[in-house]
Amino acid sequence: MKFLPSFALDGQVALVTAAARGLGRAISLALAEAGASLALGLRDVTEDSGIVDEVAALGGRALPLQMDMGNQEQIRRAISTAVDHFGRLDILVNNAGIAPTNLALDVREDDFDRTVAINLKGTFFACQAAGEVMKRQNGGRIINMSSQAGFVALPTESIYCMTKAGIVHLTKCLAVEWGKYNINVNAVAPTFIHTPGTEPVLSSPDFYAETVNKVAALHRIGEPREVAGAVVFLASPAASLITGHTMLIDGGWTAV
Repeated sequence: MKFLPSFALDGQVALVTAAARGLGRAISLALAEAGASLALGLRDVTEDSGIVDEVAALGGRALPLQMDMGNQEQIRRAISTAVDHFGRLDILVNNAGIAPTNLALDVREDDFDRTVAINLKGTFFACQAAGEVMKRQNGGRIINMSSQAGFVALPTESIYCMTKAGIVHLTKCLAVEWGKYNINVNAVAPTFIHTPGTEPVLSSPDFYAETVNKVAALHRIGEPREVAGAVVFLASPAASLITGHTMLIDGGWTAV
């Protein structure tokens, strides 16, 4: 009997939303390195981000899919196409999300609706579509993208924080409801991570001095691979008894 559980994903199929860049890219490549085939949900499938070639360079199979998370029809079609192409769907990573900076007194209804539509509504309906497939298969893994903002308040980002807190509780609810189908539902909640989209803010010396140095225990910004490793773990056989859990990857932010 082996005591070290497997972290390998050989023969499994994973769908990652917003897979083109940033966290989505890192997660997709990490899953490919672990042996999974990739369905790549892309907001604009006609834009060549290079991610398909990067997965192929790792020896993996990749299928690019049009998947705007604000469009329920595209969500269901993308998941259906992935299943038709690969024959199954074992892992869903709901990575897509937006974080418009806006003072609460300045939030407009369209700001509110767009953030909720992508971060929360899109996550739910992707879970629903994948859950239907996984129920038929008698198993699967869903990993949702929350944030430390789901646990602590961030000034100017009240709507974003609200949606990320909602994902934490949605994850618990789906884990309890779908456990009987052998579907594990978990989430990861990263701190500030270096990506092309976050670099303009995170590279500011004032931001670093006022935020990271004062709050985070490790006093540094995270790297995409540090989130990707947690996602691979939750998708792997090593996490078979974990469900309904949100893993904070926050450098000790919430420990202070």
